[in-house]
Amino acid sequence: MAEYANIIVDISHDKLDKTFIYRIPEALADRVGVGVQVYIPFGNRKIRGYVVELTDRAEYDTTKIKEILGIVGRSIPIESRLIALAGWMRRNYGGTMNQALKTVLPVREKKKRVQKKTVCLVLDGVEAKNQLGVYQRKHNTARARLLEALIAQQELGWEVITGKLNVSSSVISAMEQAGVVRVLTRVCYRNPVGNLPAEEYSLVLNPSQQAVVDAVVRDYDAGVRRTYLLKGVTGSGKTEVYMELIAHVISAGKQAIVLIPEIALTYQTVMRFYRRFSDRVSILNSKMSAGERYDQFLRAKNGEIDIIIGPRSALFTPFENLGLIIIDEEHETSYKSGSVPRYHARETAVERAAMEDASVVLGSATPSLESYYRAGNGVYCLLELTERVKKKPLPVCTVTDLRSELASGNRSILGRRLAALLEDRLKRGEQAMLFLNRRGMAGFVSCRACGHVIKCPHCDVSLSQHGGSGPDTGRMVCHYCGHTEAVPAVCPVCGSKYIGGFKAGTQKIEQVVRAQFPGAGVLRMDFDTTRSREGYEQILSAFANREADILIGTQMIVKGHDFPNVTLVGVLAADLSLHVSDFHAAERTFQLLTQAAGRAGRGDLPGEVVIQTYQPEHYSVVTASAQDYGAFYAQEIEYRRMMLYPPVWNLLVILCASGKQESAADASARLAGQIQSFAAGREDETIYLIGPADAAVAKINDIYQKVIYIKARNYQTLVAVKDMAEAYTRGKREYRDVILQFDFNPAN
Repeated sequence: MAEYANIIVDISHDKLDKTFIYRIPEALADRVGVGVQVYIPFGNRKIRGYVVELTDRAEYDTTKIKEILGIVGRSIPIESRLIALAGWMRRNYGGTMNQALKTVLPVREKKKRVQKKTVCLVLDGVEAKNQLGVYQRKHNTARARLLEALIAQQELGWEVITGKLNVSSSVISAMEQAGVVRVLTRVCYRNPVGNLPAEEYSLVLNPSQQAVVDAVVRDYDAGVRRTYLLKGVTGSGKTEVYMELIAHVISAGKQAIVLIPEIALTYQTVMRFYRRFSDRVSILNSKMSAGERYDQFLRAKNGEIDIIIGPRSALFTPFENLGLIIIDEEHETSYKSGSVPRYHARETAVERAAMEDASVVLGSATPSLESYYRAGNGVYCLLELTERVKKKPLPVCTVTDLRSELASGNRSILGRRLAALLEDRLKRGEQAMLFLNRRGMAGFVSCRACGHVIKCPHCDVSLSQHGGSGPDTGRMVCHYCGHTEAVPAVCPVCGSKYIGGFKAGTQKIEQVVRAQFPGAGVLRMDFDTTRSREGYEQILSAFANREADILIGTQMIVKGHDFPNVTLVGVLAADLSLHVSDFHAAERTFQLLTQAAGRAGRGDLPGEVVIQTYQPEHYSVVTASAQDYGAFYAQEIEYRRMMLYPPVWNLLVILCASGKQESAADASARLAGQIQSFAAGREDETIYLIGPADAAVAKINDIYQKVIYIKARNYQTLVAVKDMAEAYTRGKREYRDVILQFDFNPAN
């Protein structure tokens, strides 16, 4: 049992670094935990604080440490629950408690709150008309103009008076001093969806959708809280199911969080929720100012909204009565944090829901292997939508073998079939999308003649190309074990000279398409064209309004968008993502291809998809073209089982970083030795250790990086390894200039 508690007295971000240590009285020992709100002596006062950490180490004179006075009431404030969640994240993902708190607690905005000023009439009707006569006789035209307007309307906005009526602030002040008017100032929220038009909502669910809703509602009303995996083909109406479930929990006085990948959080998506729930819904995204974001947290805490929609950070919205968390496109890698603590929104949502007595719904056409594996083991409840809404057919999918195209003399980015179908759609006045699978563009080396990709002989992941393309200047490296070899001049399988990396980007494709189809309207959507705050919306709105015939883009164009007139989707270089140096490569490829194909034929016209690839026989391409998730999963899970990869086993990556190369190397080697000893002592289970090796990028901003990989079947075993590593390195001189970071089951 811990003897001391570290306590914060103010949860604004600039105060989180300052904690105070107190002794835990024996009588409260079993009730004091992370997140608990307590009474403490502070100077000569008795105040409230939050326990953020329990410890046996007192970095302070123990004779001067005061005792906790008591525990605050029975009601647990939302701050306590969020701090408890931060404690769980700290234990399960590493990092400091302070880093976890700053992730979970909203920023307390230091900027001025938005104020709305109005001017109202103080005088009664008779007095006002008499005063108006005085102003008119004295030719006080500005005062007369304002008073006349206020007699008609009683209260007017400051902007209307100073703008439309052209009355200066000095005139308003003089009239206020004279007791004619009063200026009212109200603090108001910045509302990112306040200007959306209200629209009528009417929708009847089809039998499949209703069956899913009934299953969740039946459990919910019986007090059963579960995590559901909703696997629904593209266009099956998952969003309508979400909205029906949200409506149910709201009717029970609860609130809902909807997580959506940032790049799918479009005006189109928000409007669907707004039509149903009006101003009880709000959003969060990275393009909003800190003030706008903080105001949404305040509105949620004050009960002024019931639904928040946003990326993974929206998971920490301080709803007092949370009833439901929905994670749409749950397979997306953006749900895994890239900074410490490297939490996964899916696992953290399940934990928050357990703390709040809420349910979780995970939705995807292509569920992550982790979620589908858990559903298969009974951890999650699997629900399915197997048909599109109104029984619209899934698009017809064909695969073009780019090796055959090359052999027949076509070196264009566009295969013959895709070019012919593009021409056909343009003639018919229909729209097309061309998706460039950019994932893994920089890196792997492949042969365009036979499709062979050079892989690590030890790890079954592709080697990554570094420093040039010739046999002398270029080297290929495995980022799992460190194996290196030279880039070959010719293909080792077929002897072709067409071997190297893929060079084309979206701009190059745009040039090719414009040259081949000069009469077509073309839009390009990638990082460069969406830098501005409105970039996404402008391009997507223009395409939705049929201002262009062809939309070219990276994966951001395949995320949940609904364009009824799109009848053709072309996937360029489908196998690029197959050969990134990552065991998730086949899964990511299957997901991208399936999501891309799902953009076609969502309206009344049937859709068609062309997948261009150098490896048409690869199981992720074959199963994606058939939209057969079951067949893909069966093969991929066997690969993971054989290679001891997640989700069958669990993986922990420990990063050792230092400004000194020798320090990073020495620290990682010492730590690896310690982990090896720890593993040898665990006779009840097997722990595998790989490395240390150079990180994928071995040096960033003069910081050298080494990685250690640890595999274990049980997740908590890896947590124990993390705890041991933290304890072993704490305070040691050799680790003084070394940063240690932990990444559990990394997404990349």
